[in-house]
Amino acid sequence: MKNEDSLFGFSQGCLPMERWDELNKFFNQTGVKVTFGLNALLGRNRSQMEKGLWVGDWKSQNARDFMKYTISKGYKVDSYEFGNQLSGAGMGASVEAEQYGKDIVVPKNLVKELHPDPKTQPKVLGPSGYYDEKWFNSFLEVSGHDVVDGVTHHIYNLGPGDDPNMITKIQDPSYLNQVAQTYKGVLNIVNKFKPQSGAWVSESGGALHGGAKDLSPTLADGFWYLDHLGMASTYNHKVFCRQTLIGGNYALLNTTTSIPNPDYYGALLWHWLMGSTVLAVTQESNPNLRVYAHCAKKKPGISIIFINLSRDSSFNVTLSNYEHQSRNSRSTDVAKPGFRGSKDREEYHFAALAGNIQGQIVLLNEVPMVPSETFDIPTMEPKLVNASTPISIAAHSIVYVTIRDFQAPACA
Repeated sequence: MKNEDSLFGFSQGCLPMERWDELNKFFNQTGVKVTFGLNALLGRNRSQMEKGLWVGDWKSQNARDFMKYTISKGYKVDSYEFGNQLSGAGMGASVEAEQYGKDIVVPKNLVKELHPDPKTQPKVLGPSGYYDEKWFNSFLEVSGHDVVDGVTHHIYNLGPGDDPNMITKIQDPSYLNQVAQTYKGVLNIVNKFKPQSGAWVSESGGALHGGAKDLSPTLADGFWYLDHLGMASTYNHKVFCRQTLIGGNYALLNTTTSIPNPDYYGALLWHWLMGSTVLAVTQESNPNLRVYAHCAKKKPGISIIFINLSRDSSFNVTLSNYEHQSRNSRSTDVAKPGFRGSKDREEYHFAALAGNIQGQIVLLNEVPMVPSETFDIPTMEPKLVNASTPISIAAHSIVYVTIRDFQAPACA
């Protein structure tokens, strides 16, 4: 219910167990892994000294009751995430890092108590907010070893959804590069304190406040989204959670019709094609061409994604395989002759219908991605291309390529 005196203008909400039962039917049908966010403000009060700061110890009884009910019903929860956007200056509310580090020990102990078998124990994640180096340092220092199983942070690097310059930002390679500092900072802090846990992006939708109405549900949104999947992998992040499946302008599914938006198809191909081993890849011809490479999810070979931010330039790409050699304490990358495969490449080319990157229909290998009347998505088959030819990347397109006979030692 709306209440102007409450946080974000709404009174306290709750999750009825009937709704939780319904959600778990959906989870079971789809086979998803569930991360559940715990309210980290329970028991705290607004500070009288500092605006936005909440003080006091966290009360855990509500979480305990919820976990016990979940166990009694046999529901599977992969992880519990402590709080939401309370790190640093917070988003409407904040908690000091030392207090947060002390409090996250409580859900960890709850999980251990209620799930005594380590093999079935849900993970505990945090802090689930925007990266602030000093705050994250203090939080992880206070929480101690073996408490935080995944260091989670949020990214909305495109800014507010009503920014009229967003379409320019999303096509600007120098702007997209800026967020690498966040990924690098989180990775460094995880390596320092929690190398066994790994970094997660537990929420990202590109644009704040529900996304951008004329951009989030279009092909153009894939320029930042798929670039982030590549960048997050490069900086050794284990998980990337997209905001949202449904709800808001940044949803993967249209909120009214449930028809997939273009990013849904891009995410689906990433899931099908890109394995967990990340390969070093460089291209020096043009900053508008973004490229990331992984071992193929289904062996053998490698899978590559190309993102062409340019409205005017297309590219013909040839590959070279570099072999890393170490001799007499010196490391060098030695280029082998240009790669010429003998098997056909598998290519998936995303482009905008009629060239309109802010349209909501995307073409895959020139076929419109429009579900049938029974909501079945179109078959997503690759185009087989002679391996001896360059890879053709059209202007304003996104291309996935799988090469089965490319011999990358890391993929053996």
